[in-house]
This record gives sequence, C-alpha cells and structure tokens, in this order.
Amino acid sequence: MENRYESTLSRRSFVQRSVMAGAAASLLPSASHAGKAPASLSAGPNLYEQIGVRPLINAKGTYTIISGSLSLPEVKQAMEEASRHYVNMDELMTAVGARLAAITGADWGIVTAGCAAAIAGATAACIAGTDPEKSQKMPYLAQAGLKNQVIIPKHSRNPYDVGARLLGVEVVEVETPEQLQASMGPQTAMIYILSSPAAATGPLSIANICQAAKSRKIPVFVDAAAEDLTIPNIHLAAGSTFVGYSGGKCMRGPQCAGLLLGPKELVQAAWFQAAPHHNVGRSMKVGKEEIMGMLTAVEMWTKRDHQAEWNTWKGWLAGIEAKVKPLPSVTTEYLMPEDLSNHAPRLRIKWDGNVLKITGAELAKTLDTGTPRIQFDESSGTRPEHMESSLTIMPYMMMPGDDQVVAEAIFATLSHPPKFSAPEIPQGAPANVGGIWKVQMKYLCGEGSQRFLLEQQEGAVTGVHQGEHYNGNLAGNVQAQTVSFRSVMPVGGNEIEYSFSGAVKGDSMSGTVTLGEYGNAQWSATRETS
Repeated sequence: MENRYESTLSRRSFVQRSVMAGAAASLLPSASHAGKAPASLSAGPNLYEQIGVRPLINAKGTYTIISGSLSLPEVKQAMEEASRHYVNMDELMTAVGARLAAITGADWGIVTAGCAAAIAGATAACIAGTDPEKSQKMPYLAQAGLKNQVIIPKHSRNPYDVGARLLGVEVVEVETPEQLQASMGPQTAMIYILSSPAAATGPLSIANICQAAKSRKIPVFVDAAAEDLTIPNIHLAAGSTFVGYSGGKCMRGPQCAGLLLGPKELVQAAWFQAAPHHNVGRSMKVGKEEIMGMLTAVEMWTKRDHQAEWNTWKGWLAGIEAKVKPLPSVTTEYLMPEDLSNHAPRLRIKWDGNVLKITGAELAKTLDTGTPRIQFDESSGTRPEHMESSLTIMPYMMMPGDDQVVAEAIFATLSHPPKFSAPEIPQGAPANVGGIWKVQMKYLCGEGSQRFLLEQQEGAVTGVHQGEHYNGNLAGNVQAQTVSFRSVMPVGGNEIEYSFSGAVKGDSMSGTVTLGEYGNAQWSATRETS
C-alpha cells in the first residue's frame, strides 16, 4: 500500500515547510541515558526524524496537540530578523500595541503567549490593574480583599477558562439573565464568554451580556481563539471589553503567541502583569521573535486573499471527492462552518464498512500509523456493531500538494484495506462485579484512591465512579472474567474521561485505564465487604 503513494510524498518534502533554515544550529546534543552522545542534529527536512518523531499531514485542523498551524513565510522571516537584535521589551510592546491598534481598529493590543495567556492577563488586569502590591497578592485574592469572582455563562464553560481560574478566582456559572444580574457585584472582576454558536444568540448572547455588564462597569472578555480576525472587530463592536485570539491558528503566526485587544489602560495592565515583569504572569513569557512574528501575521491577515484561500480548499476537497467517489458504497457531503471558528469547508466521506471491509476508525488509524502519516478531523464506525463508516477531511491547515497525497492514501487504503477482525469475545458466564470496590490508581507520576459503586444486570454494569475530588457516572459490561467500564467526570469547564479495561479474579480486579489526553494508568480494585 505504501508504494502506491509514497513517491508523491518524497517529491514534496512536506516536513521542510515547517523548518526554518538554520533552526537546528542552536540545538545542543545531550548525552543519552547510556552515556553515549548522540549524533549531532543537522538542519533539513528530516529534522524531526533525527530525534525519532514522525511529522504528519494535517487534515484535522488547528489543534495544539498537532502543533496548530504552519507559520507564514513572512512570519518566519520576521522572527529570524527579530532574533538578530536586542531590544527593550517594554519599548517593543508599546510600539507593537500602537501598531496593532492602527491595524485592527481596537484601542490597543498586545502579543501574549497564546490565547490562554490573554485570558489570564486580562483577568489579572481586571483584579489588580497596575498596582504592584495587589499584583503580588495574587492568587491569594480573598486574603487581600481583592475582586475574586469571574462570571461564566454555562454555555461558555470550556477547558481554556483555566486561564482565569489559575488566578485564584471563584467561577460563578449563570444560565439565565436573572442569574447574571444577581451574580454581578463588587467581587466580580470580569465576565468570560467563549465565542461560539451558543453565544451568538439567545438571552445570554455576547451582545446581551455586554449590555448588562456595561451598566455595572464590569469588563467582558470574549475568547475568539480559533476565529477569523474581523476588522472592525465584531466582538468589540458588540460591547466586549477584550477579545483574545490564538496566533498559531487561522492567522498562521507563531504557535506560542496570541493577541489581546481592548482598551489601552487595561490591555497595558495585562502586559504589566506578564513577563518581563515579576508578577503573576511571569511564566507566560513571549519573546521578541514571537512578538514580531505575531505582528507580521496580523499585517499579513489584512493582505491575504481569503476568498481565494476558500476556493483553494474547495478545490482540494473536490479533487479528493472525485478520487474516492467511484468506490463501492461511497457517498460524500460538504460541511460548512457554523461560525468564524475554524472557518473552512469540510468533506465527509461515507461508506459501508461491510462492503469495503474497513471502518472509518480503522481507516483513520491505518493512515495515522502509515507513511506518510495523516491525521483527520473525525472518523466513525467500529466493528462489529457500527459498520456505517465515515471520515471527515478539514483542509484548513493543509499545504499545497497535501490534497493529492491524502486522496491517494484514502483511495489506496479503501481499495486494498489491511485485514481486520472483530475482537475475540470471552466465553463463559459474566463474573459478579456488583457492589462497592476500593480502587487504587497508579499514574505515571503519583497514585490515587477511588471507588466504584456498581450495579449489574447480567453482563451490563452501571454505577458511580467516585474520584478523589469529582464523581461521574459509570457504564460498561462484563464478559466472562473480562471487564470494560467507561466514565466521565465533569470538572468545571473540563471533563476527565476514563476507559477501564481489565480482568476479574474473585474479589479483585485490575487492568489499564485510558485517560484520553492525560495518557494511561494502571488500576486495581478490591471489593469492600461489610
């Protein structure tokens, strides 16, 4: 299968697109665990492979876990030039702030270490301004009598609101305009809103919240991390105080940079709270290279032909569609973006897994482990129960030529799939796991104690998963002596997903648990007896 499209990849050297010339010259080799120094790194298209990392073609989107986007050539050039000189960082950000204001129409702007850092900086500015004594008391807000609450509509809770939570604030969730009015008070530092379809309309829309907050003089932050930058800015026009963006997504700036726009005094206070100043944001350092790279990305945003980019994406998807559509049972559909976030068309390819002998999940895994390595937006279909399969392609971060490689890879694998078989089902009566279990978790670093409260109906298991700090509902099954449980623990704007698998032996169980982005752990359990 690899030979059918590997030659296409070798002609393009797609890794080279993300490597700046001479980037490896400053990397110093370190001694290996065996005490033998590894070979020196050399700049080139195989830079990552030299340390055992496999690059990939991004047909998934602007995900930080796969390094966001590839910065524009102009951004790389600006960062290279910025690296050649020393500057005073306060003078630099003052000049950049004025230029960002001129470009975007906002009152002021700063470059941050990503959008999450923009959230943290804005929150700190709303709590302490530029008062050095108040700044040094964060995150011990209650002790110092500082504002210690951030209001977040329930529809806006998400893993990134940790940018506000790390300041030590209490998050106050609201679901109605009445709750919003009742929650706003002297301890309210800020209101945080995640820009999304849910925040576009309804009683707790961005515009409605901003109007309510204005009468109380409470700042509002809108998180538009993955959105297109609008000029004039739609969120500031709707009444928000701040708006934050990621630099390493649609603007294709430095991955570790972001943008905070808003009123000059408060935005400058957010910079005051960050490096190089010794305040709560000192760890969120943004370098001169990222600052100038981000400024260049914003300037380039105003010059890029966005309609031409859209047409290019549609053309790539049409080519992939034409390649795979003649295959038996294959159908396609185009998915249009709901808002400005990840604003690009997508192509969903659907087929009958019984006909093509491969499911969407199997296809995605095959191409992720293959050569070239390709990751996709979504996949569905598992055997043996769900053979209606699909794969979704997001062209947003693909580079020229990727479309041909992706089309050939999908076609080749669907035409000649590897052999797959359904997992073997253990035989025998299901073990009895009903009752209360004391669970010991062994993580990569550290251990924890949990409990299972299980009810069993033949092979089906339901119950409660009690963690050290949070609880979640659990469901799964028992097949002979084999167990499989899944649970989700809500954690503020986030959630922890557990997928337990293991074996039963009398009054004990043990196995492995998969924790999604948090990796794997080992678990063991003993039945509690009264």
